[in-house]
Amino acid sequence: HAGAKSGVEAESAQAKNAALRKAGAVVPDSFEALHFAIEKTYKQLVDQGVLIPTKDFKPRLVPEDLDEAKRNGKIRAATNIVSSICDERGDEPRYCGVPMSDIISNGFSIGDVISLLWFKRKLPSYCTKFIEMCIMLCADHGPCVSGAHNAIVTSRAGKDLMSCLATGILTIGPRFGGAIDDAARSFKDAFDQQLSPDVFVEQMKKKGMRIPGIGHRIKSSDNRDKRVELLQTYARENFPSTDHLDYACQVEEYTLTKSKNLILNVDGCIGTLFVDLLCSCSMFSNQEIEDILRIGYLNGLFVLARSIGLIGHTLDQKRMNQPLYRHPWDEVLYN
Repeated sequence: HAGAKSGVEAESAQAKNAALRKAGAVVPDSFEALHFAIEKTYKQLVDQGVLIPTKDFKPRLVPEDLDEAKRNGKIRAATNIVSSICDERGDEPRYCGVPMSDIISNGFSIGDVISLLWFKRKLPSYCTKFIEMCIMLCADHGPCVSGAHNAIVTSRAGKDLMSCLATGILTIGPRFGGAIDDAARSFKDAFDQQLSPDVFVEQMKKKGMRIPGIGHRIKSSDNRDKRVELLQTYARENFPSTDHLDYACQVEEYTLTKSKNLILNVDGCIGTLFVDLLCSCSMFSNQEIEDILRIGYLNGLFVLARSIGLIGHTLDQKRMNQPLYRHPWDEVLYN
């Protein structure tokens, strides 16, 4: 055996082989003859009935490595997620097929990026400008509204930015900022049915439902919401059509005969103008428009915009090191 050291004859390989052979072991004359010795011994044991040969069988194939098989195109694994707006594989991410480098080099705006990631197409510049206007005009509305108030209280409680933002966003709903989709659907449905403004209003009243997009807590016909005026002016100057906005303004004329604060608010204005944008830009089918209004795109626009202000209020409170907020007793009615 290789590497063995023998000091005397009895420790040599030859002596050991002779001892094994004398003891009854089958010892070949050389290593090359080993397989012949094994074969001969096996046949002898079979002939003597000591061993009973088994039938040969084809061994099971060892499974191929999964990753290697996928690379070679031999198998197809089921997908867990389907994504149609962004592909980060390769050298750079692509937003709806547009490489990141093109977005930067061609001077895409945030409105253009939203149009790619939300609407899966590059919208005309007047559309993306309108989206950016909505974001700017809805970014904040002071510290007294429910979303900002929640963010401020949470920030003063020492919570982190994400928690403060979440508490503010969670107040968005039918009564605060979340009526844009409902307003768009309601006015579009009434317009498509060719309901006169008074019939539409009275039908909603009989159902016991508020008209989404109509009414404001502090604004009125004597104190108009400047945001609504700016949006209306831009749309009338740039949109191919403002049929739904015009209809909403007719509804407003009727509701103002009942109360001064039943004005077309910013939710209603954005909602109806978005319907006008979708219907008049000739880039969406009727089914796509219905899907956009059903899924919640427009409320998403308000959430995106107001997140800017909510973050601002959170950072503002932390920057001024404001103490824990406690509501004063004299502003609570204990009943």
